[in-house]
Amino acid sequence: MKGTLKFLNIRKGDTVVVLSGKDKGNKGKVIRTVPTAGKVLVEGINMVSKSLRPTQAMPQGKIAKREAPILASKVMLICPSCHQPTRVAHRLVEGDKSVRSCRVCNETIDKV
Repeated sequence: MKGTLKFLNIRKGDTVVVLSGKDKGNKGKVIRTVPTAGKVLVEGINMVSKSLRPTQAMPQGKIAKREAPILASKVMLICPSCHQPTRVAHRLVEGDKSVRSCRVCNETIDKV
């Protein structure tokens, strides 16, 4: 469905590794998430060329490289404590607060 929010286990500032595609195996930091499309923008990953029109300030125009969003299912979170690619578990702490935790080392990813 268009416009519905998808639950993403990846947040801005997380370090991720690309699982498939032309940038497979590369690591980067998440710049932005797009929950309605289920995509994330990762620093230095999925670079595309964008043509910029000539303006008075830049009469020649130019071709700029920039990141394009990548599907969140094509990246995996890297645990900040064990530095391994991991799936995310959700655990309750302090009664009813939910935090993300690593499935490899069981450490919490979010600050409590």
